[in-house]
Amino acid sequence: MESSQIADCEFCRIVLGENESVEIVASTENWVAFFPLRPATRGHTLVIPRMHVPDLWETQPGQAAELTYAVVKVGTAIKSALAPDGMNLITSAGDAAEQTVFHLHLHLVPRWYKDDFGPIWKKQGDHKPADLVGTAEQIRRAYSSLRDEY
Repeated sequence: MESSQIADCEFCRIVLGENESVEIVASTENWVAFFPLRPATRGHTLVIPRMHVPDLWETQPGQAAELTYAVVKVGTAIKSALAPDGMNLITSAGDAAEQTVFHLHLHLVPRWYKDDFGPIWKKQGDHKPADLVGTAEQIRRAYSSLRDEY
C-alpha cells in the first residue's frame, strides 16, 4: 500500500488496481476516471485523485487544478462520444452533502432531455435579502483570511 492511499478506502483500491470490476476510461499519474458501479446516466464517470484526499475542502491548489483539467478533458470526451444535451458536474463534501465514499470524487453526469435522473435542485431555499447580505459578508471575511495559495 502506497503511503498516499488508505487501506479501507474503496477508491484507493481502484487506484492501486485492486478492483478489476471497475471500467477505467482514462488516467494519468495524478488521477483516474472510471464508471461508478451504479451510474445515474449512460456515461456517468467519476474522476478521482490518485492520492487519497477525503473531500474538496482537503485538496491542495495544484491537485485541484489537475482535477479540473481532468474533468474538462474527460467531459469533452464524453460530449464527443455520446452527444448529451448537457452535463452536471457534482461533488459532495461530508455526510450532510450525502458523500458516501470519503475520497474526493467528481461526478461527470451526461444529461439528456427526458432522462431518468431528474432535477438536481428539488427545492430552492427561501432566503430574505438581509440573510443574503449577512451571509455574503461572512463569506467575504472568511475568504480574505485564507492564505495566498487559495
